[in-house]
Amino acid sequence: MENNTAPFYKLLLTNREMLEADGVIEVQNFDEQEVRAFSKLGVLVIKGEDLHITQLNLDNGQLVVEGIITSVQYLDDKKGKMKARSKGIMEKLFK
Repeated sequence: MENNTAPFYKLLLTNREMLEADGVIEVQNFDEQEVRAFSKLGVLVIKGEDLHITQLNLDNGQLVVEGIITSVQYLDDKKGKMKARSKGIMEKLFK
């Protein structure tokens, strides 16, 4: 049974050159070979060559990465995801 009120998150990969992701909470680290981000669905790992973050809006949970994308993977890291969520809440409280 599906919950119709739950939000949907998407990944859109265009020609292996641009990846758009929704539901991003925090970017943990990035370089030209890998972008690692906490998302609402787990840790998102994007691998490739000449990777650049061209758009990041954590308020809306949007991430855009451009370059030559060779791999996209979700890791099940509930502990890390909870850590990222609690940090975001704390940052919002003290703005």
